[in-house]
Amino acid sequence: MGPAPPQLPVTYHRTAMVEGLEIFYREAGPVGAPALVLLHGFPSSSHMFRNLIPALADRYHVIAPDLPGFGLSAMPPQETFDYGFAHFAEVVDGLLGQLGIVRYALFVMDYGAPTGFRLALAHPERVSALIVQNGNAYEEGMQAFWEPTRALWADNSAANRDAMRPFLRLEGTRFQYTAGVKNPARIDPAAWLHDQLFLDRPGAVAIQFAIIYDYRTNLALYPDFHAYFRAFQPPALILWGAADTIFAPEGAHAFLRDLPEAELHLLDTGHFALEDKADEMVPLIRGFLERHLLAGMALDTHQTEGE
Repeated sequence: MGPAPPQLPVTYHRTAMVEGLEIFYREAGPVGAPALVLLHGFPSSSHMFRNLIPALADRYHVIAPDLPGFGLSAMPPQETFDYGFAHFAEVVDGLLGQLGIVRYALFVMDYGAPTGFRLALAHPERVSALIVQNGNAYEEGMQAFWEPTRALWADNSAANRDAMRPFLRLEGTRFQYTAGVKNPARIDPAAWLHDQLFLDRPGAVAIQFAIIYDYRTNLALYPDFHAYFRAFQPPALILWGAADTIFAPEGAHAFLRDLPEAELHLLDTGHFALEDKADEMVPLIRGFLERHLLAGMALDTHQTEGE
């Protein structure tokens, strides 16, 4: 008889009421352990973290919500809910308040980045560390791919929305997962099919256009994000697909201007790097968290005992 296999942490699938909305979230790991909040990108949900959560939950309290209008969270009509990144940050803040999470590391990807950085602006003392995976905060990261979106920001017309509709269909979603990937067999097709299921709901496309239009407000906040980085110098791990056509790798390098001690790793993949390179990313994430969360926790415990 060989040794028993290691026990995998259990992921719980829960719902909380925030601002009268059902917000779905995945939760795993010991309550009281250092908290890690995972914020997903477009057009995904906490489903994108389905493999990462058990890889971290042995030592961390991991929480991954679905933003309103995404995944299994409520998708209220636009007439009753303001779909925008400021509101997303407020909803996540409300959820964390309900869960009693007062200090946390943030893992942010794509849409999760401006959502998480807005949280950091509101509560800089609560953020223990940043892990940024293809989550932009600099103009350098927004290159040719964004030209149709910039046209929409300048003129939110039906014609400009129609020009972007193919990106919201199955081929556009598949493109996000496979562009820049050397071996597509590493990508689980269930990922883009899962995302498309929710994009194809009645009313979802109109909501996504509202969110895309609101994305322009994040660029206006870039100077504030940079000032936060410079002032607070949170420990940061930057993980980026070097072949990302959505957020160019120049956006990854730009973080080092304001966070010169950040760890930067460019991976040989595209936008949804976690789908392709989890085998490389998980050791980097675990090492980073151990150095900056567990080591700090041990130091605090030692100082308390010595008082």
